[in-house]
This record gives sequence, C-alpha cells and structure tokens, in this order.
Amino acid sequence: MQRIILTYGVIAGFVVAIAFTAIFVAVKRHRDDHKGGVIRFLPALGMGAAIALIASLFYVVAWEAVLAINGGDFIAEMSARMLEERRAAGATAGELASLQSQMAQMQDLYANPLFRVLITLTEILPIGLLVALVSAALLCNPRFLPAQRTA
Repeated sequence: MQRIILTYGVIAGFVVAIAFTAIFVAVKRHRDDHKGGVIRFLPALGMGAAIALIASLFYVVAWEAVLAINGGDFIAEMSARMLEERRAAGATAGELASLQSQMAQMQDLYANPLFRVLITLTEILPIGLLVALVSAALLCNPRFLPAQRTA
C-alpha cells in the first residue's frame, strides 16, 4: 500500500507542479512574445488568476468524476474512519457523539453539489492564485528573466 501511495503521490505532485509552473511560463511568454518584454502587474495577475481558475475547474471536474465512479461515498467513508480512529484513541462517548454529529452535518452539506464544488475549489485555487501573484510580482520587472533575443 505504501508503494502505491508513494507512486501516485509523486505522479499527482508532478501534475500539480506542472499546472502551477504553466502559470509562470504563460505569463512570461505573453510578456516576452506579445508585450515587448514588459507587462504590468494587474494584467499579469489577471492572466495568472484566469489560468489558475481553469486548472482548478479541471481539478473539480476530475474530483466529481472520481466520486461518480466510486459511488460518491467519500464523506461517509471518511466519517467512519475518523470515528474509528477516535474510538481507538480512547475518546469518550460524548466526544464520539459530538464528532458523529459534526460528520453528519458535513455529509449533508457535501451532498449539495454547489457546496462540494466550492469546497473542492478551495483545495487548489488558493495555491494557484498565490503562484499567479508571485509570478505577476516577479514578471512585472522587465529585468527579471528578460527575453532572449536571437541575432
């Protein structure tokens, strides 16, 4: 099991890294190829944010597909696992009842597709927006990685 986790974790890490690297590369390419080597902060940020949003929407669609294929019982399985872990750790009956109530509320909320999409977006979009912000801050300086002109 650990080998599978490590293998697919590394693959997923590379996919996410490539997606976020694409934000920086796209803004730089736009600056160098279409803006004469100069781009202002807000247009660079807007472009990066739009790319991050599109990538995040693909992530949401992929997660929804996984849920559809697996029957959508992710929250129920997670709830049962959390309760069992707390029970094994020696939680009191009151603590278990409280956790079970919280997890039941989460299951009800997660059954709402809009809520589920918003939760899934918050998993990846903030990181993409941070990459867009850093990319815009760096690339609005035309001396940062200037375009290489061929002679």
